[in-house]
Amino acid sequence: MTPTRYLYLLKYILPVTDLIMLNVVYFAAYHVTPLLGKNVHNEMDKHHVVVYNLIWLFGSAIFGLYSSYGARKLERIYRGTYRTLALHFVLYLSYLLFSAEYEFSRTFLIVFYIGLVSAFILNRFIGTFIQYVVINKFNAAKKVAVMGSNATAIRLSDYIHKQRSLNLFGFVGDDEDIYDSMDGNDRISAKIQTAVESGVKEIYVAIAPHRMNDVSRLVAVADQQCVRLKFVPDIGGALAAPYTISYMGGEFPMITLRNEPLEIMGNRFKKRAFDVIFSAFVIVFVMSWLYPIIAILIKMQSPGPVLFKQLRSGRNDEPFWCWKFRSMKVNKDSDKKQATKDDDRITKIGHFLRKTSLDEMPQFFNVFFGSMSVVGPRPHMLKHTEEYKKIINQFMVRHFLKPGITGWAQVNGFRGETKENDAMENRVKFDIFYLENWTAMLDVKIIFMTIINVFRGEDNAY
Repeated sequence: MTPTRYLYLLKYILPVTDLIMLNVVYFAAYHVTPLLGKNVHNEMDKHHVVVYNLIWLFGSAIFGLYSSYGARKLERIYRGTYRTLALHFVLYLSYLLFSAEYEFSRTFLIVFYIGLVSAFILNRFIGTFIQYVVINKFNAAKKVAVMGSNATAIRLSDYIHKQRSLNLFGFVGDDEDIYDSMDGNDRISAKIQTAVESGVKEIYVAIAPHRMNDVSRLVAVADQQCVRLKFVPDIGGALAAPYTISYMGGEFPMITLRNEPLEIMGNRFKKRAFDVIFSAFVIVFVMSWLYPIIAILIKMQSPGPVLFKQLRSGRNDEPFWCWKFRSMKVNKDSDKKQATKDDDRITKIGHFLRKTSLDEMPQFFNVFFGSMSVVGPRPHMLKHTEEYKKIINQFMVRHFLKPGITGWAQVNGFRGETKENDAMENRVKFDIFYLENWTAMLDVKIIFMTIINVFRGEDNAY
């Protein structure tokens, strides 16, 4: 069995064996507990059986234990397993505590989880042993070769050399051997034959995309030798890295110039779910009492509305109404002029609100209704968007995302007034970094850093 086939089967075998083991351990704990002199009660009730299985499937889905990515490396299987076990314990214990109509044995619970942890340790050890034997002892790694002498071919050989599931035979030809020639020499045929006799079944060819029509001789030779060719586009010098290649409908290759984790529907769902839950929590438990207090203070210091709303640039450059607590006296320049240090338009309570970022709190309503996110690039007024997109390189890239109440640029000091273009360029660099490197944990980190900044105050907040 090849490592690739082993990993493919592992993706489907693992959840089945884990569920069988989960239930075997549960039933074993039910019969072992009375031997320890303790009573069992409703542990075998069908509701309990269904719940602990569903909790396991839920936890494994959350941590990607059985996904193609999760099952590809043993380290990821280990990590997903202990995280799923920990979540299972917390959720199942919570379920039992809130199921007042059922009696439950604490001893049974201890026996169950001790047995479950021990069973998973043994299971993962056996899995590690099997993979070690299959790949290392029986030398089941697939033997492959590389063709080409360009930079992509060299990088590709370095990558293959590091893969445990692939065995690099070496190079079987340079760039000249790839393409058709007038004399049609058989040099490449001899090289491929030597590789095939050594067990090579696949050859990775680093090819210039515009010369794909010039490989008919190479394809004919490979077919005759019964060896598969895998063409790797040599576009490293033509495009800015990193880039990714995917296929639309399994037919049309697409080159994407930047990584965008939030283009994946699952990531967008997680981020939106977090936004709704977090903003609802803030609105119910914070804004419910904070809003009237700040509203009274604003009204006491200057006439006008409590909230200030302004059209700002949102995702895909679509304008939306952004809400804030009004921190300035009502003035005609609010949609044109940024706040500056010692700006006489700012009220006393406004200074405090801006210094602590409390003026942004109404934007949690924007988040709840979907025009903003908790974390993302800060939105600019429409006038500034029109100005900066003409002079700042990649300025509009930040609009691929929903704007946020806080962002990676802001917690790194790039917030408030932008007196010079350099300040805006740095803000854009941080925003693009966030776009290309988003993770849920990065959002959590930014939120923590924002809370810290609120309590200590920020020099650029005025």
